[in-house]
Amino acid sequence: MSRIPSKDQILEFISENPSRANKREIARAFGIKGSARIDLKRVLRDLQDEGHLEKREKRFREPGALPPVTVAEAMPPDADGDVFLRPLEWTGDGDAPNVLFVAKSNDPGIGEGDRLLVRLTKVEADDHSYEARLIKRIGSKRGPRKVLGVFRKTAEGGRIQPIEKGSDKEWRVAPGAVHGAVDGELVEAEEIGGRTRMGLPGAQIVARLGEAGDARTVSLMAIHTHGVPDDFPKAVLDAADKAKPMGLGKREDLRDLPLITIDPADARDRDDAVCALPDEDPNNPGGHVLWVAIADVAAYVTPGSDMDAEARKRGNSTYFPDRVVPMLPDRLSGDLCSLHEDVPRACLAVRIAIAEDGTKLSHRFTRGLMQSKASLSYERAQAAIDGQPDAQTETLLEPILKPLWAVYGALEKARERRQPLALDLPERKIVLADNGHVASVAFRDRFDAHKLIEECMILANVCAAETLAGKRAPLIYRVHEEPAPEKIEALREVAKASGLTLAKGQVLQTSHLNRLLDQAAGREDAELINLSTLRAMTQAYYSPQNFGHFGLALRQYAHFTSPIRRYADLIVHRALIRAHGWGDDGLSPEDEERLDQTATLISETERRSMMAERDTIDRYLASYLSDRVGTEFAGRISGIARFGVFVKLDESGADGLVPMRALGQEYFRHDAESNTLTGTDTGQVIGLGQRVLVRLAEAVPVTGGLLLELLEIDGETRKPRNLSRSKRGTRKSGKALKGRKRASGKPRRPKGIR
Repeated sequence: MSRIPSKDQILEFISENPSRANKREIARAFGIKGSARIDLKRVLRDLQDEGHLEKREKRFREPGALPPVTVAEAMPPDADGDVFLRPLEWTGDGDAPNVLFVAKSNDPGIGEGDRLLVRLTKVEADDHSYEARLIKRIGSKRGPRKVLGVFRKTAEGGRIQPIEKGSDKEWRVAPGAVHGAVDGELVEAEEIGGRTRMGLPGAQIVARLGEAGDARTVSLMAIHTHGVPDDFPKAVLDAADKAKPMGLGKREDLRDLPLITIDPADARDRDDAVCALPDEDPNNPGGHVLWVAIADVAAYVTPGSDMDAEARKRGNSTYFPDRVVPMLPDRLSGDLCSLHEDVPRACLAVRIAIAEDGTKLSHRFTRGLMQSKASLSYERAQAAIDGQPDAQTETLLEPILKPLWAVYGALEKARERRQPLALDLPERKIVLADNGHVASVAFRDRFDAHKLIEECMILANVCAAETLAGKRAPLIYRVHEEPAPEKIEALREVAKASGLTLAKGQVLQTSHLNRLLDQAAGREDAELINLSTLRAMTQAYYSPQNFGHFGLALRQYAHFTSPIRRYADLIVHRALIRAHGWGDDGLSPEDEERLDQTATLISETERRSMMAERDTIDRYLASYLSDRVGTEFAGRISGIARFGVFVKLDESGADGLVPMRALGQEYFRHDAESNTLTGTDTGQVIGLGQRVLVRLAEAVPVTGGLLLELLEIDGETRKPRNLSRSKRGTRKSGKALKGRKRASGKPRRPKGIR
């Protein structure tokens, strides 16, 4: 008689042989035959009842585990270019495990929306539980895969070279698929067929986008690379063209309020207006009334419409130095939903009573019609307050601007008590000449006028979240969770190396981080400490569940103030409309049913835009520096990776790579925990924050890559290795600029936490 294995033996077999985890294979493995299979079936049922196994499609597996072969959908590449997959067969509780796609050299190109049959391997990694290898691509939501690259003509047609940093993949173009493209031109193509006899995937050119070195193609590269939708469907444009200005109707008439807009000088859309008045309530001596009015986009973009579907797909507007890819057609974003001066515009507004010390006493929302009294830039508003008004702002100074600055003074007191994270990271601005080339890289001015609008918007966002939470209405929160303990420990080590202190043994609050930032203020390494603090933070995201906002030190927070450029704000507007009974264009049952899905989608589109914007800046900076190859630059080590050292250049803020092979003759050991490299011969330690002098060895505008030679570190002269192009080749060096796996300490641009 066959001996039935123990439950532990069965579980061990299933864990080690997930592809053979059905009853027949288990019986065969343990030599179970005949009537003994009935006993095996009973044991397997017991394991299911006890929660040790689950059965799906005749196969047993551990609860919460994915099958060894499964179908998954490719997500957009993350900030490091890694592609994660969404398992389509997940049936467990909570979110599906993270699955990293690991491509082989002969795999076809994988893009967002591709459906793949993959083989999974369970791993233990910080950011994923499984790694997936491709068995077969079985479909796509997106049609033929789009390819963007530089066309290189050959005797047999041509090839398309990639523009992504670190990619070495090429596509072969047959003579009949060139469609007039010339050597060195940036082209868009579609993959066709399988791999060619030369081992390269085939492609046909569908659009010629201009010379690859032309500055006007820089943002186009990012738009195409990251799949940012930049053409509106005809039905959406037609609907926008038919839209008409809104009348007063049942709205509250706010046209007499002294509302104004304050925006960047080059702003194309104006979706928020503010004004302040003394509070006449005797119970609020010295208090203020702040009005924040926001464009009523929900009146034009209604649930279930073509325009709504397109806005949801885009998620947000994407901003580049030379162009904007808007969430809404220009007829709305630049006209009917823009709060232009002296033009009646539909709005959602909030009236906020504020005490003299900045405490919010009360608020109420209304759906109204407003008329802006002025459209000012930050510079003009600040100049007026600083005693240099122009003809228009002089008339606005006493009745409008000074009351706004009085409110700002009160809100600053409240902010000081609340202690939100006070990062000081000057923002660099790419200044373009008329020909589209980079004229200069400057620090973006930040005035009290910026802070005034920022504080007003934050307060209005808080009011929206509080109102909807109080009415138990569904909404999408803006969430920023506390940083992971290991990230804070890494920050503590960076602070310690700089002679600073981040206290231990207490529940982390933003005030503790602010004390660290205060210690660093005015020091040479202040920017490093600020960047390290930012990197320790989680990235903010959207969620129907409220987990608070750590960075702003707020218990509940929602985006309400920018519905022209963010879909999240439009959802909040609809929730307010439904909660107050202001019309039938509020949050629909379908909106509510898919809030989770929408929150995930717009969090992903936000990251997509951030990556596209970042890549564009990298390419502009590489273009700006390309004629200065051989020039020496001062900088600071901003990242440590197993393949080299990242250096942030003082002058431009650009990040370049000193490859490991260029650090010297000795071998350097990488310590991921301490973010250091240690020479095995000399014992020299290279770490974050060290001052360096480097020489620019290569700048590749097409990829945005900068390659550096290390000349000095903390004043000590080093003999750099030769990184000349003749020995290296552009594509090889490009690959060195970005490893496939994430590198500890690799610098990233600031993550959004608001």
